[in-house]
Amino acid sequence: MRALIFDFDGLIVDTEIPDYESWQEIYRQHDCELPLEKWALIVGGDGTTGFDPFDYLEESYGQPIDREAIWIKRRKRDVEITMRQPVLPGVKDYIRDAKAQGLKLAVASSSPESWVKGHLTRLGLWEQFDAVRTADDVEQTKPAPDLFLAALDALGVQADEAIVLEDSPNGLTAAREAGVFCVAVPNGVTKLLDISHADLILDSLAELSLDDLITKTTSK
Repeated sequence: MRALIFDFDGLIVDTEIPDYESWQEIYRQHDCELPLEKWALIVGGDGTTGFDPFDYLEESYGQPIDREAIWIKRRKRDVEITMRQPVLPGVKDYIRDAKAQGLKLAVASSSPESWVKGHLTRLGLWEQFDAVRTADDVEQTKPAPDLFLAALDALGVQADEAIVLEDSPNGLTAAREAGVFCVAVPNGVTKLLDISHADLILDSLAELSLDDLITKTTSK
């Protein structure tokens, strides 16, 4: 094994629960509720689910809403909550142990580089990665394999020499399409989705050491 490729949102930092919580606050200000199951439909999605939180709020509220004002307010709140989020359990241990073993590290994210770099820098992790590939670097994001193929190319490794760490179905699909062993580590939102196509499922990276993960990978 020569490399680890991390997803970002929901894997390194939980940016998905803050996104949901900021919407839920808006809904409750309108005496409505946003079921987590509804929100999960668009997490890690490719825009084809048909669920629109504005439409659902307007339908639940029963009258027109000021979409622009809501978007500005919700986005501000989302950023406030997200900026308080720490690195998820086990991530720093994996980075430390991977470096100790001479493995190369990359991030492959469907988010813009400004978002990913901003948070990795805030958390002191930006310099830990040998490559970062984002939506700015490819024509198609997940579930297309482009991001993982770009990360493999940047690291100079083959698909069978890497492990992908993901949290969402689309990310897992992309990893499998790229031919990389994929580990699902779902968060509070993505645990509601179908991640059965992962090669291995963990509740947290803290659940299994990197050494043990590599052993499981090579035994497959």
